[in-house]
Amino acid sequence: MESQDVTRHESQDVTQHEFVVETNEQVARDTWRMRIASSIAQSLSPGQFMNISVPGDQAHLLRLPLSFSFADAATGIVELSYAVVGEGTRRLSRMRRGEASTLLGPCGVGWRLPGRQGRALVVAGGIGLPPIEAVGRMLAAADVPFDAVIGAKTAALLVDDAPQRLRALATGGCEVVTCTDDGTQGRGGLVTGPVEELLATRPYTQVYACGPNPMMAAVAGLAREAGVSCQVSLERMMGCGFGACSCCNVALATGGYALCCQDGPVFDAEEVAW
Repeated sequence: MESQDVTRHESQDVTQHEFVVETNEQVARDTWRMRIASSIAQSLSPGQFMNISVPGDQAHLLRLPLSFSFADAATGIVELSYAVVGEGTRRLSRMRRGEASTLLGPCGVGWRLPGRQGRALVVAGGIGLPPIEAVGRMLAAADVPFDAVIGAKTAALLVDDAPQRLRALATGGCEVVTCTDDGTQGRGGLVTGPVEELLATRPYTQVYACGPNPMMAAVAGLAREAGVSCQVSLERMMGCGFGACSCCNVALATGGYALCCQDGPVFDAEEVAW
């Protein structure tokens, strides 16, 4: 496998920004898509995240770390998607157009372009779709062609317009494979099936993956077997988002730990002790 440069981009200074909700709508079961207007749009890089303060409960001290699908510096619009899994995200889903709050960012280190020319493969599982759409936009801007595999447990959890959005970004055509664990939409089974097939039949130079940890570990293993470099966007419990609380440890293959919120969330897959 070609050696991968794992030198980190330096994270930018984390500052507080105000934001105003533009839209906030449900796009799948327990999944919402929000657009906000904020000055942070001018400094976000694909793969980074924001720590959002959700109004409505002063007892809820921690902000919500959320990734984004695109940030438009010209219009100041940032789009993010999130799963409603607890009280904080439930309150976030109730925010309406014109409501405001604050966020911290840009947080963490994002995606890196492939080290050499060629085609990329992007893989999203569940709510891992926003960072994957963000990397699709980054690849498209650099004229790097890519294919995509999108997976979910069941059809109700798939965002219907995700394949169309990815195809619209790609240059040189884009094959998008959707799959569900229970076979209710697209191919039945895990994303690893189509990922293995695509890696065996197309000359990819880079794989990007975001989703549940077991999925990313499996995709990383398939990429290693195929001799293709792989980047993964990890999810950890990030209490502060800027390295103060040390709650988001990532075990490293070489020993020791990194902080997901500062050294990641994007890592070279070979750095991680799966």
